[in-house]
Amino acid sequence: MLRNYFVTVTRRSARCGLVRCGIAAGLLMLVAGSSGAQETSPDEKGTVRTESNETVSKPDSKPTTPAKASQSNSTQSKSATASAGQSDSAKTNLPANTLKAQNGPKASENDNADSAVESKPEVAQPVRPGVWTVPPNKSEPAADFQMIGEFVGETTDESPKRLALQIRAVGSGQFEARQTEGGLPGEAGFDESTTIRLIGRRSGETLVLSGATDALFVTPERCTIINANANVVANLQRVRRASPTLGAQPPKDAIVLYRDPKQPPRLSEFLPGAKTDGDLLAEGALLQPLLQDFDLHLEFMIPHMPEMREQKRGNSGVYLQSRYECQVLDSFGTDRVFNGLGSLYRIKPADINMAFPPLTWQTYDIRFTAARFNADGTKRSPARVTSYVNGVRVQNDVELHGPTGHGEPESPEPLPTKLQNHNDPVRYRNIWIIDRGLTPGIAFPPKQVDEASVATTTATQSSDVSP
Repeated sequence: MLRNYFVTVTRRSARCGLVRCGIAAGLLMLVAGSSGAQETSPDEKGTVRTESNETVSKPDSKPTTPAKASQSNSTQSKSATASAGQSDSAKTNLPANTLKAQNGPKASENDNADSAVESKPEVAQPVRPGVWTVPPNKSEPAADFQMIGEFVGETTDESPKRLALQIRAVGSGQFEARQTEGGLPGEAGFDESTTIRLIGRRSGETLVLSGATDALFVTPERCTIINANANVVANLQRVRRASPTLGAQPPKDAIVLYRDPKQPPRLSEFLPGAKTDGDLLAEGALLQPLLQDFDLHLEFMIPHMPEMREQKRGNSGVYLQSRYECQVLDSFGTDRVFNGLGSLYRIKPADINMAFPPLTWQTYDIRFTAARFNADGTKRSPARVTSYVNGVRVQNDVELHGPTGHGEPESPEPLPTKLQNHNDPVRYRNIWIIDRGLTPGIAFPPKQVDEASVATTTATQSSDVSP
């Protein structure tokens, strides 16, 4: 009787495209009994162990490790980042208050109830309504934020195939997601042509997604996929990736603009008007060096702005010579578009959407060759760009026949590179440049990783650009 009810409900959800969230918890309890036998053994090949001793499918790149993000509000600038919970959150990507609840001191049995008073974690606040530069840790915003991320696993049939899921929040308990076969973007088996677009709504700690013939039930660390016959077809586990160039050390003779993550940026390396947010560089800065051909490494963190859409969601950009924009945007879990992360703004979309979730440190590695001009002022050859987002090449030696977007007009004179201010609190760190005119022959992008910045290793590899 109970199974027939479940089949009827699931079939209805497959026809209408969205499972009712009111029955999510009950359905998930039924799933738990049937999916327990599907758990992957910790000894199986291709798995890594999580903090909770569950096994997850190993991605081809590092689990994401969010670093400390300072805030403009002075009331929060030194809150959770100075606590012991920060070091744990760098490994687990959980909100600080969750970690304190798990790892905080426990009162002994002999303690008097009146004296065993634990301090409450400070509640994270948005820098403005709906805009977060640290993970929300209370109420509905925190519950929504916990659902954002990436999940991977294999189907349960006789010929298992690898599935991947990316989930993004769109505000008020609503979500969008992309399911693909072969793995996540950047993994060797990733197949963009298999993308299934899903929508869903959260009820409590369960998110129900639909959009095809199956229903997906998501909790913060796990996703169970059920078909119309009430059979579990796949179990996915959350993964947290990090760029293989995160924390990369500048090579000898590099121009280091901002390196030490424990010290504020040296504003002398930027034109007047550059601003800091604690020990991070704020959007809007212009770099002092005027260069023609150069390699640039920088790391950026995009804010969490679930209510915003498209160009109003975590927007900034790296304007090479103030003329050509390599876009910065919260494009996680979206289609590739000509103005998304990794695109040459309004010129060419990224070859692959390598965006990580918001409030995750990400990397840009850019090789730029300036346009060349004749003595009479006519252009002899166009500018060229090769760029990598999170260690994966997204633009390959692309010619730029003119400025992008609101870029400055082309001329023989170099202009400063700027980090665009689009009124969104995007933060930057670890910025350094190789002047190829003075120090040619240095391999790029970098492959060395600062192990203090990345908690776990990754298999995603970036290809060298020939020096």
